[in-house]
Amino acid sequence: PMRWLSEAAAATPEAPSKGGRKKTAAKRTIRELPPPITLTERAADRIKELLSSSGDAIGIKIGVRRRGCNGLSYTMNYAEAKTEGDEEVAAHGVRVFVDPMAVFHVVGTEMDWEETELSAEFTFKNPNSKGECGCGESFNT
Repeated sequence: PMRWLSEAAAATPEAPSKGGRKKTAAKRTIRELPPPITLTERAADRIKELLSSSGDAIGIKIGVRRRGCNGLSYTMNYAEAKTEGDEEVAAHGVRVFVDPMAVFHVVGTEMDWEETELSAEFTFKNPNSKGECGCGESFNT
């Protein structure tokens, strides 16, 4: 019997299957995933300032921890090395490592540095957050 193949299918290499018949291999498109967290230039500038005064730190590590009145809060520590499983984000000349246990909670988050008359702090705009406490210290997903 004759079989007609589209040009794309004809260009796809065929692999033998059970029973001696050949079947066409499916084309797979590999695309790069977006970073789990994005940084503004202000956040990167502040991280550079912090890293310049620290000893051996190569970046900042972000995680989440169960605490606060709404369930989770962000943690930030100096990172002296990339540990296994960390997601690395390099942006604006700094490296930020995201703890593998935190990726689910922070994916899509934008990290910024904001200074007002009353405070100077990192802020997180998290699209996964379903609620925050009044003081803004904790969130839930």
